[in-house]
Amino acid sequence: MPNWLLPEYIEDVLPNDAAHIEKMRRSIMDLFHVHGYQFVIPPLLEYVESLLSGSGSDMNLRMFKVVDQLSGRMMGLRADMTPQVARIDAHLLNHQSGVTRLCYASSAVHALPCEIARTRELFQMGAELYGHAGIESDIEIQRLLLASLFASGIPSIQLDFGHVNIFRSLIQDAKISPELEWELYTALQAKDIVALQELVREKLDNHLNKVAADALLLLPELYGDETVLAQARRYLPNYTEINLALDQLETVANTLRSEVFSLTFDLSDLRGYHYHTGIVFAAYTPGYPNAIALGGRYDEIGKVFGRARQATGFSFDLKQLASLVHSNDRPKAILAPWCPTDHALNEIIARLRAEGTIVIVVLPGENEQNSICCDHKLVCRNNQWEVAENSIIKESGR
Repeated sequence: MPNWLLPEYIEDVLPNDAAHIEKMRRSIMDLFHVHGYQFVIPPLLEYVESLLSGSGSDMNLRMFKVVDQLSGRMMGLRADMTPQVARIDAHLLNHQSGVTRLCYASSAVHALPCEIARTRELFQMGAELYGHAGIESDIEIQRLLLASLFASGIPSIQLDFGHVNIFRSLIQDAKISPELEWELYTALQAKDIVALQELVREKLDNHLNKVAADALLLLPELYGDETVLAQARRYLPNYTEINLALDQLETVANTLRSEVFSLTFDLSDLRGYHYHTGIVFAAYTPGYPNAIALGGRYDEIGKVFGRARQATGFSFDLKQLASLVHSNDRPKAILAPWCPTDHALNEIIARLRAEGTIVIVVLPGENEQNSICCDHKLVCRNNQWEVAENSIIKESGR
């Protein structure tokens, strides 16, 4: 096997695509900045225990692990930056008692191809808000996600909402064992109606809990537009936690209805059930089957770091977003001759670069036609350097 071949689901990003991704990254980071989200850069490697804190067993399967040669302890390459940012808020920023807004943008690595994009190296971007329990912070995060996707060039966005406390309330009221809870969760998450019916018939009937049984069988049907919430009010048990969850989902619907292409609700969506503690959401765009961003509330994660904090946030893979947005933008560039002793020329080159214009100096022996990306060139006319149209570009029709 050639030694230059990359592992499966690992890829280089070539100049045009890299420029496209970087342009999107800058616009999103500027957006985070003006919304008051402070940038943090967690380490690529941490001890496994820290990376797995509060994130569930699925993260353990997704993580590359190595042995630390200094301590002998097991270290992991992060598969998700959210636990790291929660650790920063809880442990390093514990002098801040109010609301903290943090954002991040860096690589994350998966041992196996992730579900969203068939890659093992993501460029994860996201924002997290700590220290506020109200629905207002959920809405702030959801609006920031929408603004980020719009800034990326995604034209139409569907937000799909769920709420893990609906299922959790049914489980707790029925006093269902952890083993049965896991089986029910697995069936609901897989949308396996047959398995769900068998579990309810064989195990819940024995518990004589018809209310919970009927509600659990109904959850997979509670998917669709806002009418789902009215149906849930009508048919689900009148539990305090369920009513509060439906109130929050209705508030989100009333607030975001005019800001998205469509809103949908899935009350059997239990993604991150052992991680999230409230509203969960996913963003989709027409013509692409998978979610392009995920988020939700996760109030318990900071507890393992010694500081339980309310938290809500979102993240997405920027490389995936970039692949969905076609870009034929070619940056304007100016070709300049190699004249290191011509002070006037070098002053003009420095000024143009300071203004953000790309200036490529043709090196001795370099074929000028290789710089066909340059729309213009610096030419000397009447002892004055000026910018003129590049005839090579014009003749090539590009």
